[in-house]
Amino acid sequence: MLLSLSIENFAVVKSVHVDFKQGLSVVTGETGAGKSIAIDGLSLCLGARADANAVRKNADKASVIAEFDIQTLPKVKQWLSDLELIQEEAPNECTIRRVISAEGRSKAFINGKTVTLSQLKVLGQWLVSIHGQHAHHQLLKADAQLQLLDQFANHPELLTSVKSSFEQYRQTKQQFDQLTATQQQRQDRCQLLSYQVEELDIFGLQQGEFEQLEIEFKRLSNSQTLLEEAQMSFYRLYENDEHNALSLVQKCVNELEQLETHDATLAPIVGILKDSAINIEEAANELRSYCDELDIDPMRMQQVEQRYQQAMDFARKHNVMPEDLYEIHQALAAEYAELQASSGSLDELAAQVQLELDTYLAQTALLSQSRQSAGETLAQHIIESVAQMNMEHTQLKFAVNYDTSQPLQANGLDTIQILVTTNPGQPMDVIENVVSGGELSRIGLAIQVITSHLNQVPTLIFDEVDTGISGPTAAIVGSLLRKLGNSTQVMCVTHLPQVAAQGHQQLFVNKLTDGETTETTMRELNDEQRVRELARLLAGDTLTDSAIANAQEMLQKVS
Repeated sequence: MLLSLSIENFAVVKSVHVDFKQGLSVVTGETGAGKSIAIDGLSLCLGARADANAVRKNADKASVIAEFDIQTLPKVKQWLSDLELIQEEAPNECTIRRVISAEGRSKAFINGKTVTLSQLKVLGQWLVSIHGQHAHHQLLKADAQLQLLDQFANHPELLTSVKSSFEQYRQTKQQFDQLTATQQQRQDRCQLLSYQVEELDIFGLQQGEFEQLEIEFKRLSNSQTLLEEAQMSFYRLYENDEHNALSLVQKCVNELEQLETHDATLAPIVGILKDSAINIEEAANELRSYCDELDIDPMRMQQVEQRYQQAMDFARKHNVMPEDLYEIHQALAAEYAELQASSGSLDELAAQVQLELDTYLAQTALLSQSRQSAGETLAQHIIESVAQMNMEHTQLKFAVNYDTSQPLQANGLDTIQILVTTNPGQPMDVIENVVSGGELSRIGLAIQVITSHLNQVPTLIFDEVDTGISGPTAAIVGSLLRKLGNSTQVMCVTHLPQVAAQGHQQLFVNKLTDGETTETTMRELNDEQRVRELARLLAGDTLTDSAIANAQEMLQKVS
């Protein structure tokens, strides 16, 4: 709960410090005195936008400090602890400070440590809920009506399930649409690949085959020349009776061996020549075998030449080197297989899209049923509550329209309308066409009271929530706010004595001016001061004995 609020040099406030109590705190004052100044300052402290106009004239800076008791707020304590912002010496208290310079620069602090504005807003939403003068007008908006119903139904699991199934369906549908959009391109490509792969399959070139084919083609195309040259070389090395290479080398060996007896240094040369003779003889034998085995087969030549030429043609067709033709064949075959599989994938994806759509529709139907049930219960509570506020003929209904033909949404397929009639015999119509401002204000207040236990925020602030009501209705509104204050800290800015009398604490706002400067102050009233302030609200600036007596009676009835 809010313990205290200190404001320095903010707008028309020079210095204000207020201690707040549990229960209902009412804020009163003359029109234009600045009764909402505490709310504005607290809003600033909790992350509202600030500018240089917020700083009091001739002041260097404005500051707002709010102190809270967080003993019963474990979520807040955990958040502070995670960010190392908790006060070890006072873990059940939290102090927020906001400073705005005259130039418009802003700084924020939690328990003395600098924080960002976004962190301030996160913390603020767990500490205070502020309902402005026109907050009840949100009831006229469809999204606010839906949010209200979901809050009252308290079905976060259903909302999460619908959102999750929606996201899953959306992603799968997107994949399906993308695949469908490129289906014709894939079909054209698949048809081309079918022809190319079939052609290469028939040709059936194996890995490394072209390299061997090229070698054989060169050999066969030059086989006659190879045979003739090999035979001539064999003749020169071995078969020429007069001058073959082998006989010449052997003759040299014989002559040098005779000379070796005269000069031993010839021995290595003789050894080399002997080795040469052996190598020449082996080479001659290999050439003989080569010539015997060299096959000049015109049929084989034709086959090799034809396959070699086909390989070259396919390589040119696919714009690759012939050595890479086998790899290209494998790549095209793999792509063709993948495209064929994708055709099946499209069917599977279509089935998956339908399955996920069915899941989403089933979840949204459950959510709609929960909303309808919650709507019936909430409507009955509102009817009972506003009946106490001089709207006893009011009938109200949450019309939940579940429409599967509308675009899918992450929060379901429901459209919500609040239908109302306030007079007997009049048909129900949408709320904006039926209720007056005061009636709308009373319905809004009833909803705030009914749903306060769901808010889980320890401090509720209402800025002139009683606008448009008076008399006995005002007394009932005050009673409702006091009842709410028994379980939650409530602050209410009001101009109605019937509401002000219900406060556990009354704060008075006053504006002082010396003709040159203006200053707004706020102070807590004691019992005597409360009587006089209530009398002023009843009778105006001229206090009469009867007004004072009425004020005393009002306070006595409450106590």
